Amino acid sequence: MVLGMSLHTFTLIHVFISLVGIASGVVVMYGFLTNQRLDRWTSLFLTTTALTSITGFLFPITEATPAIKLGVISLATLAVTVVTRYPLHLAWRKTYVITVCAALYFNVFVLVVQSFEKVPALKALAPTQTEPPFAIAQIAVLAIFVALTVFAVKRFRVEPVTARESGRTAA
Repeated sequence: MVLGMSLHTFTLIHVFISLVGIASGVVVMYGFLTNQRLDRWTSLFLTTTALTSITGFLFPITEATPAIKLGVISLATLAVTVVTRYPLHLAWRKTYVITVCAALYFNVFVLVVQSFEKVPALKALAPTQTEPPFAIAQIAVLAIFVALTVFAVKRFRVEPVTARESGRTAA
């Protein structure tokens, strides 16, 4: 039991939150590439991505796993993201874009790991996740994210948000 739920139910909720985080992160990335702020999508992404890490810490584990370590790194990255977006009002625009993209990458990285663990066809290709198909998938995801992040930093030129605007949200 976790938070009064069966482990199965808690896992389903955790996975749902993770998928919402990934989907909303893709929308935010699209916003960067098209020079749009998309404040509501950003709030959804930041919230669900933080919840993904936080709920990940609640699974019954007895030692620090790579997933827990990545969760800590993700939360630290999100802390920088939130500071650059809200108190600094996008004054550190490049840092903001890079940390959002990194947080999204961490979620997709875990999605690939979990896919190779849970999807039978993928597990057959890389049962221990040390085989070439797994490495190729992770390298491809990393390369895509590096390229998208570079383009996002170059294209997202929205002016810093004024203190008055930061109270409003845009679609």
